[in-house]
Amino acid sequence: MTVLPDDGLELAAEFPDATHDQWQSLVAGVLRKSGKDVEGAQAEEALSTALEDGLRTRPLYTAHDTAPPPGHPGFAPFVRGGRATGNTVGGWDVRQRHTAADGAAVLADLENGVTSLWLLLGEDGIPVSSLGQVLDGVYLDLAPVVLDAGTEVGPAARELLRLYAERGVAKEAARGNFGADPLGHEARTGQTYDFAPLTALARLCAEEYPGLRALTVDALPYHEAGGSAAQELGSSLATGVAYLRELTEAGLDAEQACGQLEFRYAATADQFLTIAKLRAARRLWARVAEVCGVPAAGAQTQHAVTSPVMMTRRDPWVNMLRTTIATLAAGAGGADSVTVLPFDHTLGLPDAFARRIARNTSTILIEESHLSRVTDPAGGSWYVERLTDELAHVGWEFFQEIERAGGQAAALRSGSVRERLAETWAARSAKLAKRREPITGVSEFPHLAEKPVVREPAPEPPSGGLPRVRRDEAYEALRSRSDAHLAATGARPRIFLAAIGPAAAHTARTTFAANLFQAGGVEPVTEGTFEESGASEVCLCSSDALYEEQAESVTARLRASGASRVFLAGRPGQYAGVDSYVFAGCDAVAVLSATLDRMGVS
Repeated sequence: MTVLPDDGLELAAEFPDATHDQWQSLVAGVLRKSGKDVEGAQAEEALSTALEDGLRTRPLYTAHDTAPPPGHPGFAPFVRGGRATGNTVGGWDVRQRHTAADGAAVLADLENGVTSLWLLLGEDGIPVSSLGQVLDGVYLDLAPVVLDAGTEVGPAARELLRLYAERGVAKEAARGNFGADPLGHEARTGQTYDFAPLTALARLCAEEYPGLRALTVDALPYHEAGGSAAQELGSSLATGVAYLRELTEAGLDAEQACGQLEFRYAATADQFLTIAKLRAARRLWARVAEVCGVPAAGAQTQHAVTSPVMMTRRDPWVNMLRTTIATLAAGAGGADSVTVLPFDHTLGLPDAFARRIARNTSTILIEESHLSRVTDPAGGSWYVERLTDELAHVGWEFFQEIERAGGQAAALRSGSVRERLAETWAARSAKLAKRREPITGVSEFPHLAEKPVVREPAPEPPSGGLPRVRRDEAYEALRSRSDAHLAATGARPRIFLAAIGPAAAHTARTTFAANLFQAGGVEPVTEGTFEESGASEVCLCSSDALYEEQAESVTARLRASGASRVFLAGRPGQYAGVDSYVFAGCDAVAVLSATLDRMGVS
C-alpha cells in the first residue's frame, strides 16, 4: 500500500463539524421567509413527503437512520440480491411480453436484444395450439419461455414440454416458467381452478427439469387494482406461502417448493420506492424460508414489469420516460428479469417501433449506462436502507393481516383485500384529482391538438375479479367527453382567459389556468376579446395586487358582456361577482367535470 506524504492539506481540518440542529435551524430560517413559522424537528417535517402506507421520506438522512444489516449479495437475507454476482454478468434477463401469435415479432425481438419470452396464452391471447408456430425458429435451449395461460396452464405446459422433446432440447437446458398462478387468476377474474394438478407439474420440474419452474406469484393484480407497495408485498407473500403449503402437503420438501416459485412485481417511475420494494421483497421471502427451515432456499427470483397503472393514453410518448425510470429502478433494485411494456401498451397491440424502444430501454441501461456492472448500487444509502426496512415492516404487517383472515384465498373471497386496495386507491385518486401527483401530458402540460396514436386492438384482458385502474382514468374520461363534443359540433368547449395587467403580472396564472382547463379538454382562449372568443365562461388571471384593484370591475364588465360564470386563478377571496376559484391543490377533476356539465358536454 502506498503511503502519501503529509502535505498539511487536510480536508475541512479547521472547520467544526456541522450538527443536525444547526441544519434544522437553517431550514427553519428559509421556511420563515415563505410564511411558515416552524422550528427544529417541525422544520424538517415540513419538508417531508408523505408516501402511501403511512411512510414518509425526509429531506435528510444520516448515519443515525439505522436499518438492520442487509448482508452480502447472494447470502441471506438476500436484501442485496439473490446471487453474489447480481446482474454483473450479462445484465438482467430482458423479457418481452407477447399477446398475439406473431412469430416474426418474436424472432425480431430475440435477434435484437431480448433474452426471454413471456407469452400470454389462452382465449385472451395466443391459442395454445399455436405455441409451436409462435416459437418456430426459436432456439429453446437458449431462450427461456415463460407462460401465462390462466386455466389452460396444464395444456400449455404439456405443449411446451412436447416442443422441448420434439426439438431435442435436453431437460437440463430447458429454462423458464409454466406460469401457474391460481390465486393470481382468481384475483384477476374471480374464478378458481384446482391446484392439485399443478403439484404434478411442480414435481416434474423439481425432479427432471432443473431450469424450469411451475409457479408464478404475480403481484400485478394487486398493483393494478390500486394497491400500495406494501400491499403488493403482503399479497405476494401470502400467495407464496399458500403455494408452499400446497406443494409441501403434496410431498415436495420445503427447498423444492421454494425453488418452484418466481415472483412478479411492478416497477414504477418512483425509482427509490421501486428499489426499496424489490430489496424488501427479498428480505421478507428470506424470512419465510428461514421459518420453513430452509434459509439457503430463500433467494427470491424476481421478474419486474413496468407499471401498467402509470401508462397513459394521452401523449403516450411520455411513457418512454416513465418506463426508462422504472427499468432503471428495477435493475438497480436487483430484479432478475425485466419486462418493459411498450409505450403504446394502453392503446392496443404494439407496433415494431414500440417493441424496439421497449427492448432497447434495457439494452441502453445495460450496455451503455453500465447499470448492471455494480451489484446493489443503492446499497449503503441511508435513505434506501431505511426505506427498505420501513417498507418491509409495513409489508409484513399486511401479510399478517391476510394470514389472520385465513390466507390469501380466504381474504380474496371475503372481499377484505378488495376493500383495502380500494381505500388506498381512493386516497391516491384524491391526490391525482388535485394534481398533487402530476401526470405529465395529462394533468400537466396537456396538448389538445395532439395527433392520436392508433393501434390494432389488443385482446381484452381478463376481468371479473379485482378492478384495473390507471392514474389517468379520471382525466381520460373528461378528455373523451371533449373529443366527442368536438366530433359532434366541430369545436371543443372553450373558456376565455382574461389577463389583467402586464405580462409579468398575469403570465404565471394564465399558464396555470390554461394547463388546468386543457387537462379536461376545455380549450383556453387568450387572444381577442371575450365577445369574440365563443366562450360562455371566463377565468381572471393576474397578480393578487391587481385583483384587489380590478377584479370586481373587470368581472362586472364580463357579466355585462354575457359571461355566465367567472373563475379567478388564485386562492379564494371575497371578490363580488366571482363564482369560484382555481388554484394549486384545488380538485381539478371536480372543477372540470362541473364545467363540462354546464357547457352541455355529455
